[in-house]
Amino acid sequence: MSAENFTLVEAVNDALHTAMAADDRVMVYGQDVAEQGGVFRATEELQDAFGGSRVLDSPLSEIGIVGTAIGLAMQGKRPVVEIQFSGFLPPAFNQLVQNAGRIRWRNRGKHSAPMVIRAPYGGGVRALEHHSESLESAYAHVPGIKVVVPATPPDAKGLLLSAIEDPDPVLVLEPKRVYRSFREAVPEGDHTVPIGKAAVRRDGTDVTLVSWGSMLHYALQAAENLAEDGVDAEVVDLRSISPLDRETVVESVRKTGRAVVVHEAPRSGGFAGELVATINEEALMYLEAPIERVTGFDTPMPMLAQEDYYLPNPPRIEEAAKSVMGL
Repeated sequence: MSAENFTLVEAVNDALHTAMAADDRVMVYGQDVAEQGGVFRATEELQDAFGGSRVLDSPLSEIGIVGTAIGLAMQGKRPVVEIQFSGFLPPAFNQLVQNAGRIRWRNRGKHSAPMVIRAPYGGGVRALEHHSESLESAYAHVPGIKVVVPATPPDAKGLLLSAIEDPDPVLVLEPKRVYRSFREAVPEGDHTVPIGKAAVRRDGTDVTLVSWGSMLHYALQAAENLAEDGVDAEVVDLRSISPLDRETVVESVRKTGRAVVVHEAPRSGGFAGELVATINEEALMYLEAPIERVTGFDTPMPMLAQEDYYLPNPPRIEEAAKSVMGL
């Protein structure tokens, strides 16, 4: 299969083109996604290719966008809706929890809602208030909704195509900090990545660094820096928050005996807590040291220059790794 070098946001666009060309049930809508191609141009040129009945702008109403998608999905469509920033998704939380996540349960499996919600998430782009939140743990807590977070262009395409094919609602959180920061080869055509399967991005023997989204790249940089100090770090990219690939995480920690979990969301109630509990339940006797967390702080994401202080970075990750190593 041939491939082309894409940025992460270009890979999203390619996935949407691929899905819409293959299945006329797939439709795309959201605020400014049609004529403007979305605030990050992820849906650019889709309306030209597939027409205004399949790619359309919606009113500025998140609850309406998600609620309409539920109805369309139950009637045989495959809607892919964009919430302009993930910080604007809470108004639709009721639709997600009470309706989308419960459809299959409520109907005892007779009906489902095969829909996708895309949302740029996370900090690092100097955005305004409500534009940089990382609330993935809140959505992962909702039964019936799958939550995926691609960190690379191939995974951005592969996870999105898998989400569109999935029979249940999938929330795709796209780390906008790395939308255009690098390019990688992305397979052409129908390239899928399984939902619920983590990836080991770097093999190591001394400590496991677990992360997802844009923080994965800081974890990888920290691992390279640690190697200069003689610490061989393994890096695990979760890719899916729900369902969670516990097996890959536990297998890695059993090998290394130490773990550091990295995410940019606030510390309290963050998804790192679920991972720490999982490791303690399934790999406690393999641990050589307590697990460390490197996270954001228990405050709203600060604006502009203070983001650099709030977000985890390689030095903080390296310090945590050295701590569990006893260095």
